[in-house]
Amino acid sequence: MDDRGVHSNARRRANMIGALSVGLVLLTSSVAQAQAGSGVEPTIQGEARPGWTLVWSDEFDGPMIDPNKWTHTVDCWGGGNEEQQCYTERPENSFIRDGKLVIQARKERRRGYALPLEQRTTKAAREQAVTLPYSSAKLTTKGKADWRYGRISVRARLPQGQGTWPAIWLLPSRELYGPWAASGEIDIMEAVNLGEPCPACPGGIENTILGTLHYGGAWPKNTFLSKTTPLPGDLDGFHTFTLDWDANKMVWSIDGVPYATQTPATWHVDQSPLRPSAPFDQPFYLILNLAIGGKLPEGRNLGGVSSKNFPKTMEIDWVRVYKCERSHDSSLCGD
Repeated sequence: MDDRGVHSNARRRANMIGALSVGLVLLTSSVAQAQAGSGVEPTIQGEARPGWTLVWSDEFDGPMIDPNKWTHTVDCWGGGNEEQQCYTERPENSFIRDGKLVIQARKERRRGYALPLEQRTTKAAREQAVTLPYSSAKLTTKGKADWRYGRISVRARLPQGQGTWPAIWLLPSRELYGPWAASGEIDIMEAVNLGEPCPACPGGIENTILGTLHYGGAWPKNTFLSKTTPLPGDLDGFHTFTLDWDANKMVWSIDGVPYATQTPATWHVDQSPLRPSAPFDQPFYLILNLAIGGKLPEGRNLGGVSSKNFPKTMEIDWVRVYKCERSHDSSLCGD
């Protein structure tokens, strides 16, 4: 065979390989589009999860925070915890960067509403204002998306330092059983003072994550259940915080590893003792926030709030919510 035949065969082989590559790309694209169109998420944490359907998500791929999915809280109320931040909707406190939502707490004096929106029903209430030493952001899906049962997963990187208090949590869309905490609160993840001295922690450094339920009667007749676990691996890295929630149980996980389970036998609601899953049998909406100060962080580790190394940032890579279509029992979804 002369050189022309060799070159001709080489061209044919190259054309065939190119055609196969294009076909594979098209096939992959078609499968991905079909899955996206059906809402089926083939993997969770890289593992096959038959029976789960992705029903809501934010990958933070756009240039700005999606106003169809998130609402900013704007007040200096502090949730009744004596927190030291004003929540704003300014781009300095929350923005998209490199495909991630960034919530940034800044050391700066801010003045704003002393009461939350739902309590600002009179002119006098709207005129009440306070000045606090920090600013931050709190984003919620209230009025835009809520869920009763399912899997809620958030991949996030948490801030460190005395007084930091990042949280991923849920509140009821309607206070069917009464005001807080009679209608419940679900804390998927809370962390305070990460990286600070902690004699009881592995390595002597604070690395504790909390998963908590608030329930019972309206404050001050409320109570709570809380489980803790060390944050695995690097404090500086991203971790996935997951709540699996159905009519029979709640399971908290970090990076796919469960560390806490609660059932209706361990919680209750004073107003409806004959509804065993109450108050956690109603739709709840999602909240992402970074608080500075407050009773919980200021009462632990070194105490108070350190003003060092601001701004503090909480980064969220994605939020994904799945439903188990077969039953309200998520154990039937292949886990």
